[in-house]
Amino acid sequence: MFKKKGISQITAKAKGQDLILERVFDAPKEAVFRAYKEADQLVRWWGPNGWTLTHCSVDFRPGGSWHYCMSQDGGEMASWGKAVYNEIEEPDKIVYNDYFSDEEGGINPDMQQLLITLTFETKGKMTKLINRAHFASPEALKSTLEMGLVQGMSQTWDRLAAHLKETAAGK
Repeated sequence: MFKKKGISQITAKAKGQDLILERVFDAPKEAVFRAYKEADQLVRWWGPNGWTLTHCSVDFRPGGSWHYCMSQDGGEMASWGKAVYNEIEEPDKIVYNDYFSDEEGGINPDMQQLLITLTFETKGKMTKLINRAHFASPEALKSTLEMGLVQGMSQTWDRLAAHLKETAAGK
């Protein structure tokens, strides 16, 4: 288990084929949920430090998709992704398959896909976000952890926390 101290820091548990990430945000769950469903919000926070979304289209409904390009600042590297929504229970849960894709949204069959379940829980005036990622195998999970997934998600969620604070302040 990886853990940083403090209420707003990420915790991570790897078990079998699953990686469970958790963090508490100082915002109501409706605001945290909205940050995941609206393209104009996603472009403001999604990705680790040094990366931005240069393309982001969202069709937020079961069977719809989120297609995006995450580019390293300076444009040296780019990564296309696509999420296909399976289940949406607003403002409590989002379930989607996460894929690497091409610019047109075609899914790359040679790269692993993940089943992601996001759960949003009210904790007083705050929200506990739980991200359960199901990998194809324990080995796939292990190699992704070695590439720095937890650190990348920690940075991404730090950016989400800053975005939520700015949004609440009306910026």
